[in-house]
Amino acid sequence: MGMRIAISSCVAQIIRQATADAHPREACGLLFGEEDAITSVQITENVAQNPELHFEIDPVSLFAALRGERAGGPRLIGYWHSHPTGDPTPSATDAATAEPDGKLWLIAGAGELRGWLAGESGLLGRFTAVELANETGLKG
Repeated sequence: MGMRIAISSCVAQIIRQATADAHPREACGLLFGEEDAITSVQITENVAQNPELHFEIDPVSLFAALRGERAGGPRLIGYWHSHPTGDPTPSATDAATAEPDGKLWLIAGAGELRGWLAGESGLLGRFTAVELANETGLKG
């Protein structure tokens, strides 16, 4: 069985709402937690030149999160973004730009959330699917 990570309904709802609010642009942000659970989320500005087709997390937010983690704050476990007109499967652009750093990527699209682990190789280029489960253990 593959990797499984818990996500609270509150975190999932924040991502879904940010995705809806940003439409038709891609929404994006940061994921915090532990290896087996996403405990919080941060919405960041999408600073991509063409945010309708791509995302780029605001580097100021990313660096602040990394500095906070080093100072004992929440652990940055990954990133999230939306596919406003597509499904939550990594795109060719996602695969080309993802660092193989073992971070979690959560993609929102077509009304659902899917998790992916960024590594050296996987079924979809650099990504391996991760099962998302809500805090009660049911698929969410």
